[in-house]
Amino acid sequence: MPVHVALLRAINVGGAGMLPMADLRAICEGLGFNDVKTYIQSGNVLFRSDLPAPEAAAKLDAALGENLGKAPGVMIQNARQLQTVAENAPFPDAKTNLLHVVFLPNAAPADALDRLVAPDGEEVQVAGHEIYVHYPGGSGRSKLKLPALKPGTARNLNTVRKLAEMAQTMEDDKD
Repeated sequence: MPVHVALLRAINVGGAGMLPMADLRAICEGLGFNDVKTYIQSGNVLFRSDLPAPEAAAKLDAALGENLGKAPGVMIQNARQLQTVAENAPFPDAKTNLLHVVFLPNAAPADALDRLVAPDGEEVQVAGHEIYVHYPGGSGRSKLKLPALKPGTARNLNTVRKLAEMAQTMEDDKD
């Protein structure tokens, strides 16, 4: 059974969009997903399902919408996709916790960088369904403006690598 890694948009440690990971696991199990695991309190969940990724994403998004009052947006990757995203990360001198990958539901538009405002030396590179952003001063203090990021969900490179590793371990453990 394939392993899916769901990246939930707008799920936070505190404030709006707060969803305890135990609740997320219960929702996934209630949908019939197997071997459900979460990683850190920011909307990362791994599971097995025979459903194709788009169907699993839609099913999970709808269930979360019922639970949260609004569907947050769910993007699904697999181990290989996440590994490729990590391997293709630009900005080799960036600290991995300061290099974020924004996963988009659709390919970034051709003009994605046209309205970029990066006053703190941020570097941005578009790569299909992902936008890489290096925040040299940290994302919390950044004044970066880039409308193309809005529909996406961001993870730092450390998290992307860890999710790829966890998904690969699940793939390797087919018992």
